[in-house]
Amino acid sequence: MTQDGGTAESGHDFETVSSETVYSGAILALRLDQVRMPGGKVAEREVIEHHGAVAVAAIDDDDNVVLIDQYRHPMGRRLLELPAGLLDVPGEDPLVAARRELAEETGLAAREWSVLVDVALSPGFTDEALRVYCARGLYETDRPEPEFEEADLKVERMPVDRAVRAALAGEIVNATAVAGVFALAAARAGDIELRPADAPWPGQPTAFLRRKAAAKPAD
Repeated sequence: MTQDGGTAESGHDFETVSSETVYSGAILALRLDQVRMPGGKVAEREVIEHHGAVAVAAIDDDDNVVLIDQYRHPMGRRLLELPAGLLDVPGEDPLVAARRELAEETGLAAREWSVLVDVALSPGFTDEALRVYCARGLYETDRPEPEFEEADLKVERMPVDRAVRAALAGEIVNATAVAGVFALAAARAGDIELRPADAPWPGQPTAFLRRKAAAKPAD
C-alpha cells in the first residue's frame, strides 16, 4: 500500500505459461492454468470462469429494502437475497439487465438508478463479479410469468437498519445481499454520493461470454 492509499504495482509479470479447459457448462467453465511465480517456479491455478451478474438494492418510499426469499439448491435451503441475475447476453448493458431482473423477480421498476458497489466474489479461484445498483422511486410494472426456482420466491420488504442487523445476526448470508446492505448503510452514514448508473465497470467478467460465443455454431 502506498502512502496515498493506493496500491503499488507489482514488478512481477504473472505469465500464464499454458492453459487447459477441463469443463465448460451452461454457466461456468473450469480452467487449469500454469502460472509463472516470482523466482521462476510454475504453479497450477484452478480458475472458474463465470458470467458476471447484477443485483439491485431497491429502496421504497418507507425506507424498506426489497428482498427476495428464494430456494438455493447448492445450499439446500432458502436465502434472503437482493433481486439479481446473470449477464449472459453478449453486449447487454448491465443497467438494462438490472432493470429486467428487478421486474422479473419483484414486479417493480424504478425511476432513479445509481451504482452502489462492485464486488469480486471470490477472486482466489473465480473471475465472477457483480455490480449492485441502488434503485429508488419504485413503482409497479408488469412481471413476466416466473419459472423454476423463481416460481416459488417470495418478496419481502425490510427496513434498511433491520436488514443490517439481520446480516450481523447471520439471518442474511448471501454475499451479494450482505455487500449491498452494508454498502448502503456505509454510504448513508458517510453521506457519500453514489456513482452514476452508467459508471465504467472495468472488473466486469467477459471470458465466459467470449468462450460461449466462440463455441456457438456459425449460421
